[in-house]
Amino acid sequence: MESIEKLIADFSSFVWGPPLVFLLIGGGLYLLVLSRFLPFRYLGHAIQVLRGKYDDPNDAGQITHFQALTTALSSTIGMGNIAGVAVAISIGGPGAMFWMWVSAVVGMSTKFFTSTLAIMYRGNDSAGELQGGPMYFIMEGLGKSWKPLAVMFSVFGMVGALPVVNVNQLTQAINDIVLIPNGVEVSFASNMIIAIVLIVLTSLVMFGGLKRISSTAAKMVPSMVFLYFVFVMIILGSHYEEVPKYIMMMVTDAFAAENYKGDPMFGGVLGALILHGIRRGAFSNEAGIGTAPLAHGAAKTDEPVREGLVAMLGPAIDTLVVCTLTALAILVTGVWETTTTNGVSLTASAFGEAMPGIGPYLLMICVFIFSLSSLFSYSYYGTKCLSFLIGADKKHYYNYFYILSIILAATTPFSVMLNLIDGVFALMAIPTMVSTFILAPKVIQEIKRYVQRLQEDKV
Repeated sequence: MESIEKLIADFSSFVWGPPLVFLLIGGGLYLLVLSRFLPFRYLGHAIQVLRGKYDDPNDAGQITHFQALTTALSSTIGMGNIAGVAVAISIGGPGAMFWMWVSAVVGMSTKFFTSTLAIMYRGNDSAGELQGGPMYFIMEGLGKSWKPLAVMFSVFGMVGALPVVNVNQLTQAINDIVLIPNGVEVSFASNMIIAIVLIVLTSLVMFGGLKRISSTAAKMVPSMVFLYFVFVMIILGSHYEEVPKYIMMMVTDAFAAENYKGDPMFGGVLGALILHGIRRGAFSNEAGIGTAPLAHGAAKTDEPVREGLVAMLGPAIDTLVVCTLTALAILVTGVWETTTTNGVSLTASAFGEAMPGIGPYLLMICVFIFSLSSLFSYSYYGTKCLSFLIGADKKHYYNYFYILSIILAATTPFSVMLNLIDGVFALMAIPTMVSTFILAPKVIQEIKRYVQRLQEDKV
């Protein structure tokens, strides 16, 4: 087992080298400049689209703009926001959060482009149903000669969609918050029981297809974000005098790297901190990875730019809001300096310090909802990848593989699961970003046409 752990850790470190950081951050900045910062200039319009002002039930697609965003958010607002942020701070210190912010701001541009392309170049699956996502905009936008890139995304997408981190951390949360404090012995058997319960709950929604998944996500995501926001604000309110100090420290420590505890990289600890923050940011908001376009590509719209604008709100909600809340809760309570716990257990310590007794249980409610919603969305992503590879009539086979992975995740060390998904996400980003760069001029042309139509409608 130790040799497997080391192999997966080495694999993750190798693929997350300087080229990939340049691809995600440098590429995102390039897209931002190329679009003349349009995603930020049309933020108000994006919110109008999200609220349904331009919805047309007769447009091609399967779900509304709002359902597309909440489906995408239900996968990203999960353990990346609770366990991922805790990992970022426990290794990188407060400064890691700054580089997660950078990842999010740049990621807004990346999600705009990739999700616009997901509507521009939709294709039909083997059942004749209209689909969107990186594999389809590669095939439809670049041509059949680029199929190896589409296949690469789909193969790694099936692994990247496995819910191993969410299940692993949910199991850890149940063990640390519920079972151990109440004298229940944690064992392989108890973890298996948790896995079986999750399988049953997930299956009820998962086998209902995209419409049931999107409908469930549309109900769960807004409420879970609001609930988490309220709980964290209680923590920040009880430590209000510490909040300005740590907001400032997130910025100053991002360049001083005084609290970084990992191995040096890029010639020093600052380079390692930047890489660490961006890596955790990518895990949180998945910008440039290619998962969000799979959800946004199913939206009911004939205006690609509108869906791109809705999609760009994802990293803002996910990383700039939810991740920042988690980071501040961990920092102001001081648990990042006084405990050796990691992942969800570190966040639970913060809740326990601020709200003794009840705090960890309140976090448990959020963790459960976050994890469950992520399980639904990721299953859809995986079936879509398998459908592209071997046909829509066989896509349901992925769900059985997905169920087996829940059992694996509940009984495997956290570091193994995190490194596995980190590494696979990196390999998903390569075909997604390369094809987006090549097709970016087409998006710019579509933006100009869309802006012109908006101005004509006003007249």
